[in-house]
Amino acid sequence: MNNRELAQSILDQLQGKQNIASFTNCITRLRVTVKDRSNINLDSIKQLDGVLGVVDDETIQVVLGPGKVTKVANEFQEITGIEGDTLEDDDEFDVASDTKASYKAKQTTKVQQLLRHIGNIFVPLIPGLVASGLILGIANIIMNLANPDAGVLDPAILDSNWYQLLKSIGGLLFGSLGIFVGINTAREFKGTLVLGGIAGLIIYAPVLSDIETLNLLGFDLQIGTGIGGLLGVIIAAYMFVKIEHYVRKRMPDSLDLLVTPLITILIGSLITLVVIQPIAGWIMSGLTWFLVDVMLKLGGIVGGYVLAATFLPLVTLGLHQGLIPVHLDLIENTGSTTLLPILAMAGAGQVGAAFAIYFKTKDQRLRKTIFNALPVGILGIGEPLIYGVVLPLGRPFITACLGAGFGGAFLSLQNVGAITVGPSGLALIPLIAGGNYLYYIIGLLIAYIGGFILTYFFGFKKEMVSRLYNTEEKSA
Repeated sequence: MNNRELAQSILDQLQGKQNIASFTNCITRLRVTVKDRSNINLDSIKQLDGVLGVVDDETIQVVLGPGKVTKVANEFQEITGIEGDTLEDDDEFDVASDTKASYKAKQTTKVQQLLRHIGNIFVPLIPGLVASGLILGIANIIMNLANPDAGVLDPAILDSNWYQLLKSIGGLLFGSLGIFVGINTAREFKGTLVLGGIAGLIIYAPVLSDIETLNLLGFDLQIGTGIGGLLGVIIAAYMFVKIEHYVRKRMPDSLDLLVTPLITILIGSLITLVVIQPIAGWIMSGLTWFLVDVMLKLGGIVGGYVLAATFLPLVTLGLHQGLIPVHLDLIENTGSTTLLPILAMAGAGQVGAAFAIYFKTKDQRLRKTIFNALPVGILGIGEPLIYGVVLPLGRPFITACLGAGFGGAFLSLQNVGAITVGPSGLALIPLIAGGNYLYYIIGLLIAYIGGFILTYFFGFKKEMVSRLYNTEEKSA
């Protein structure tokens, strides 16, 4: 079926446009919030041609794959008349009591809900981060080629206006990231966007470098620009939203526009500098210490293996987005994140597992699914393979994780970093810092081979296909 037919079929299985509260899409998934879940059959959505999988979470997430999801979402918007990413007030919907009970029963922990919010804040920024990182990667390649030892380009090119402009364009987003994170946080928690942006500006205000200490009631507080990083921005912007909501409820309409933002900024700024910055700085330092100093530097190949082998389960739970602030904090402080290349091995492990299944199975439907999902999986978009192949089959998911660990173990010894966050796989190669492309490629090959061997010999049996499709495996 074409994209419009697929959008209509998904809508039909969700009980029509009258049951749609809101929807949006990320790189691979159509995320739909429905008013009533009681009559929805998720298995019927999974069987639609073009659907790679369905995740039943806070929203119903239909996995369609990169590129296709945007086209289907556009058709979905045209059919329903609902603008994508339009959030409605849940109080407006008459949700059945049994649906509420079912929804609460499926609620995840507070930590998972928090990390989901963080994902919603950062995911919209990923296209810009990838593009900016690629521009900086090009600038780094030019710089390496212009090195006198390389002798490829004239070193004078590094002083040219074009090169300086290229570097500046690549660094624009990274220099203003606090503003965008603050705005997205305000949007996520339904506050005024510009106030969220101001919260980000406070954390990264250049004047804080000159002040260094702030005297409050006789105590000298250590302050400085960037302390607490983007986690501090999220907490500060969230605090701004809460202050704004509290003040607005008590403010006369005639004074709201003038006084509410004023009080929000003044009180929120004070709380940010006195409370949020120190706490967020301590949290980020602790996370960085555990993941880098303990797991990688102290743990060595064991730490690298464990990080790579356990990352796919985090992806399936949506918890991997919670690591984005850690990556960006490492990039800001050290110039690159050594975590990202290691975690990228998780996708490579499942690519190897998918190849093993493709060569072993005779089921044409499964082979077609793998054939369609492998190209984007190799490029670093792993969700089609996760939800369309290895996770539904069960054991291959485990062998893919175990195989990925070998690639992570290798990279942990090489100190390979990435200059920005983004996709993994081959698409991450231009973003590798310090010209360590070969080490990263070797790590990918190791993870491919590890996932392939473990899955081919221990992870796949044809009976799995019978259970998956409720049919006997057919001959090729």
